[in-house]
Amino acid sequence: MTKFLIFCLGALAASCTGSPSFPDTALDYCAAQVRRTLAELPASDCTLTPRNIAPDSTRWHLNRVCKEEWTAGFWPGVLWYDYEYTGDTTVRNAARRYTEALEFLSHTPAYDHDLGFLVFCSYGNAYRLTQDDRYREVILRTADTLATLFNPRVGTILSWPREIPALGGHNTIMDNMINLEMLFWAAENGGDSRLADIARSHADKTMQYNFRPDGSSYHVAVYDPENGGHLLSRTHQGYSDTSMWARGQAWGIYGFTMCYRFTHDTRYLEFARKITDLYLKRLPDDGIPYWDFDDPAIPAAPRDASAAAVVASALLELSTYLGDEGTVYRTAAEKMLRELDRNYRGGTRCPALLVHSTGHHPAGSEIDYAIIYADYYYYEALLRLRRLNRGEGLF
Repeated sequence: MTKFLIFCLGALAASCTGSPSFPDTALDYCAAQVRRTLAELPASDCTLTPRNIAPDSTRWHLNRVCKEEWTAGFWPGVLWYDYEYTGDTTVRNAARRYTEALEFLSHTPAYDHDLGFLVFCSYGNAYRLTQDDRYREVILRTADTLATLFNPRVGTILSWPREIPALGGHNTIMDNMINLEMLFWAAENGGDSRLADIARSHADKTMQYNFRPDGSSYHVAVYDPENGGHLLSRTHQGYSDTSMWARGQAWGIYGFTMCYRFTHDTRYLEFARKITDLYLKRLPDDGIPYWDFDDPAIPAAPRDASAAAVVASALLELSTYLGDEGTVYRTAAEKMLRELDRNYRGGTRCPALLVHSTGHHPAGSEIDYAIIYADYYYYEALLRLRRLNRGEGLF
């Protein structure tokens, strides 16, 4: 029996013996932590948003909203998820204020690819829950802005314009897969149909050059911007050019699952399964990855709760497309969420939902921190699990 099957059988056992009130108990905890954070933030300045909490700190480090701060959309996204769960109008009003602080991005030239993280996590959830057409218009304008980074000769969106000299050309990083959701959505909700064509092209090229034959991912693929030729694939935030960086693999799993949602192209579904199965096969027994699967310091290497939260959310969606075969993915996701709930809570020490994430290990940045995007995908995953348990659709 393979390690993958052993993992899934263990997950199924955990699901059968767990508390029947899960995930509601975890969602109640999240709601309480959100209120702690709101009480800590300066109420008069919604341009300051939570970024991280250091291992030796009990309070959020705040970053000012700007085009360079790629995580600024996650806190308003957390607030919208909290409003969805609790119905608390105070939280809804805070979500509006923090969301609207990002409106400038819809009429500012693109700094890099992160516009999807910034605007769709905030405005996307805002529109989904309120149907306020002002939010839709901001998303459509921002999608057009993101599309300006598309190079048709290469076939992908340029991720980091500022890194062209250092990386040697047009660069496309795995994280960029998440931003395609805004393009697909915009094409279906009043935007130019060309946006979906860009997203498809980007996904196809990423599948070709950001992955190895076994399904493990490179963080970065670099292309000649003039003739579109592939120059090299490498890491930036992983351990090495041949290693599997956990959050990079997570972005791929989430991104290709999402691509199937919009396109119904079975290539994306099959590819999502391939890269997911490798990820699950290589996980430690508790279901929470080390920051890079090939760090020689394992088991002393730091974990990455953020990657676990991203994958758990993605697996719940993936499970809905596969009939009975999807059970193994849903069960694995629930095991991950239960482990995060048991052993990765911010708890009484700090107001973050989760601790023990790893940001940019090679740069020595945010190692074993609470990080806001971990909280965003954790709340999302718990809400998805709750909907599935109730027999509701995810979207």
